[in-house]
Amino acid sequence: MFLTCEGTFGIVPATMDYNGEARPGDFQAGYQEIEGINLGYLQINGTQMFALAQVLSDLFKDIPRTTISKKMETLKIKSRRCDLKELRTLKAINSVPTRAVKCSLISKADLEALCTSCKSLSPRR
Repeated sequence: MFLTCEGTFGIVPATMDYNGEARPGDFQAGYQEIEGINLGYLQINGTQMFALAQVLSDLFKDIPRTTISKKMETLKIKSRRCDLKELRTLKAINSVPTRAVKCSLISKADLEALCTSCKSLSPRR
């Protein structure tokens, strides 16, 4: 299976079974604008999950990673490691570098909490 993301941003469909329904454990991919930045996401079991690497490099680029890590610890935000299929999809939608060998995911709810907590730390846009 080859994923292409040329042209407009959209949804990469999940794998379908013969009944036309998405199989459990499958996911969809797409883009969401957060704080004016398009971030790629995977929709896994009804939850939008964002690549932590992209969040750190694009959304919190002016804040030291140690500061973000401490905020995540304080807010009790847990990330989860993505599997190979998820990693390949994130690479296909340019959310992580093609050379990446692993990636952590953070939920949209946790990302919003982190954004709110870090608002005072980042310079005004």
